[in-house]
Amino acid sequence: MLCSAAGEKSALLWSMSSYRLLRRLEGHQGCVVSCEFSPDSALLATASYTSVILWDPCTGEQLRSLCHVPLQSVLDHGSDFHASSLRSVCFSPEGLYLATVADDRLLRIWALELGKPVAFAPVKNGLCCTYFPHGGIIATGTRDGHIQFWTAPQALSSLKHLCRKVLRGRFSTHQVLALPIPKKMKEFLTYRTL
Repeated sequence: MLCSAAGEKSALLWSMSSYRLLRRLEGHQGCVVSCEFSPDSALLATASYTSVILWDPCTGEQLRSLCHVPLQSVLDHGSDFHASSLRSVCFSPEGLYLATVADDRLLRIWALELGKPVAFAPVKNGLCCTYFPHGGIIATGTRDGHIQFWTAPQALSSLKHLCRKVLRGRFSTHQVLALPIPKKMKEFLTYRTL
């Protein structure tokens, strides 16, 4: 699959085998500006100006919404609605964290299981962010062409997270739901316990 965000209030999922539109993911209140698949491809994060939505790309189901609350008042920037807008979203390599960059001059690192930011860093004119492939470091790019590097929280993946990552890298949501395993295991493997 390929996800595209074209500045509308939805993201589009495309089949890379047939090059056809699979589904439109609707639910954002603002324009979708960034998107990224989790390392196991079982989650899709889409960021609009005010929130991040986590989706199951296989079913199109919305699993969780992370509300972006600016730490600085929009009034500090005049009446510009977009003064605290999200610009970029990215997953950590182990898939336990999500990073966002916003116009309120902050990099936020979210713990997915908690559904809230666990770390912040000041980023002036932030435009994009990405994790180092082995984790522990995030690079942020700015509108004026600078790159900053930040130490990011790391967590040692538990055995259950490692198992989910391996299984979801090979099996779709539909295949996991068809397995003869307990319901609680299916919910965990399909990220319904977020």
